[in-house]
Amino acid sequence: MPPAVQLVKPPALRPGDTIGIIAPASNIKRPDLETGCEVLQAAGYKTFYFDSILDRDIYFAGSVDRRVRELEDMFERADVRAILCARGGYGANYLLNALDLAKVNAHPKIFVGYSDITCLLTNFVGAGMVTFHGPMAAKDWAHDGGVDVPSWENALCAAEPWEVPLNTDVSGLVEGEAEGILYGGCLSILVASLGTPYEIKTSGTILFLEDLAAKPYQIDRMLMQLKLGGFFKGVRGIVFGEMLDCVQTASQGYTLQEVIMRIVDDLGIPVAFGVHSGHVTSGNITLPFGVRAKLSVRGPQVSLRILESAVSP
Repeated sequence: MPPAVQLVKPPALRPGDTIGIIAPASNIKRPDLETGCEVLQAAGYKTFYFDSILDRDIYFAGSVDRRVRELEDMFERADVRAILCARGGYGANYLLNALDLAKVNAHPKIFVGYSDITCLLTNFVGAGMVTFHGPMAAKDWAHDGGVDVPSWENALCAAEPWEVPLNTDVSGLVEGEAEGILYGGCLSILVASLGTPYEIKTSGTILFLEDLAAKPYQIDRMLMQLKLGGFFKGVRGIVFGEMLDCVQTASQGYTLQEVIMRIVDDLGIPVAFGVHSGHVTSGNITLPFGVRAKLSVRGPQVSLRILESAVSP
């Protein structure tokens, strides 16, 4: 994804707009869905979902045909202004070669999710549309303090430029300053794309990487696969997420940051750690993928600035 490419920006989300909820991966629980919708409604939005969202097929949210039809229908519905995934889990990869991207491109809309949804986020960016790595309906919206509201509003409501809110536990690993296209997602899903027609394109990016409950040696292995495969070439900077529960044991005697540094220290680009987007303890930050961003790391001090609006007026 060359940094010079201008992606289509979906229309901004406004108070009173309808958000369509979909389940493109694992099956969901009705109470979580209903709670998330209630919180979204209290925030000033209308919500809509098809009854089939509660279907189950083994551990999936229904058949591939159901999930593809649901996603395409939400893009085509004139009354739906944004599409929000209910949860991740596993199974969104089944949709990649079944989706009609022409239907997606013909009706660009805000599309939000993380975790397993990463493969859809990067696929849509590759098809030319800005996407959003952020809180999901039956997960973060369904729990107190699960959503960082300022970043949601900044990312989806046309604020430009804006500073990504960073917790005090965000730290700098490698100093430097860089601009690039913000891109990435769940590390496990990004690595799973390699060697497929949906392989990630990282050149020119500020690469965001996060994961959940992967042991340090597994993080090491995935990062080394990216490095050996040349996927860090042309990357301008790297931002790691909170990396929740990514430990071997409580007494392992080393940090995940030390493991990461063995791989990224010689890349000559700024690296930061701990941004709360994706799998997080609380306050899930919405990050727009496909827009210009600036990463600055000065000692322990980190800033991440979004340099342009991710949506159209």
